[in-house]
Amino acid sequence: MVSDKDTVYGIIRETIRQIPRGKVSTYGEIAKFSGFIGRARMVGYALRNSPTGMKLPWHRVVNSQGKISFRRSRHHAMQKTLLVKEGVTFKGEKINLAKHRWRP
Repeated sequence: MVSDKDTVYGIIRETIRQIPRGKVSTYGEIAKFSGFIGRARMVGYALRNSPTGMKLPWHRVVNSQGKISFRRSRHHAMQKTLLVKEGVTFKGEKINLAKHRWRP
């Protein structure tokens, strides 16, 4: 049985799948583009609860400041590495959102 939560998470994941290589979007923007304005945390929940093995460009979602949300850890390093490989540029710990922000 599919719950409302599963449906909402599916819509959010579909939006995230559309982010092209070399671009990023924020949790709040993904919520807005998915039709859930003001529900940025829901985007985080959808990512956190994604099935193992799901092909989802999770690394292209960052916080509103253009920073990786993970604390400094292997996850933080992995996300930054994946973004850099796609050509996303950082100044310190911040992504140049003016250059790399995705606008559907």
